[in-house]
Amino acid sequence: MTTIWTLDPAHSELTFKVKHMMISNVRGEFKSFNASIDGEDFEKAKISAVIDSSSIFTNAGDRDNHLKSADFFDVENYKELTFEGVSFKKVDDDEYKLTGLLTIKGVSKEVTFDVEFGGINKDPWGNEKAGFSLTGKINRKDWGLNWNAALETGGVLVSEEVKIAAEVQFVKQVS
Repeated sequence: MTTIWTLDPAHSELTFKVKHMMISNVRGEFKSFNASIDGEDFEKAKISAVIDSSSIFTNAGDRDNHLKSADFFDVENYKELTFEGVSFKKVDDDEYKLTGLLTIKGVSKEVTFDVEFGGINKDPWGNEKAGFSLTGKINRKDWGLNWNAALETGGVLVSEEVKIAAEVQFVKQVS
């Protein structure tokens, strides 16, 4: 028997925050993504995710269009961002470190995220579900997302550091 945990998109979100004008954070999300955990034992499972780059949403149409342009994600040429897990290691009771290759615009770099395992439970229809909260940060310039503008008071319009957070729920499939 093979166990695969598939993403429950109705109960999952993938968000990010970037410092704007060095004074506040702008929040965004990817509205369309998929992920799976291939295996019963999470620490030995194959973990992967595919994100639709054109699904980026920041609640500002002009900004979303700029993020979709060649200045940032270049969605015409790079339809997806991908993540392939390399290791999922237990740190504490419900705390893990997830390391893997994040690919953006054809550039792959290793990243590590902090993961909190929320547990496993059955929904009212008998489906077994697992929940995870993921946090981490990346430097966008590592993936060639270089666009910026200088501020006349000093500093830059958009920080290089991007904080990433995900709340994800998976449904157990056994075949």
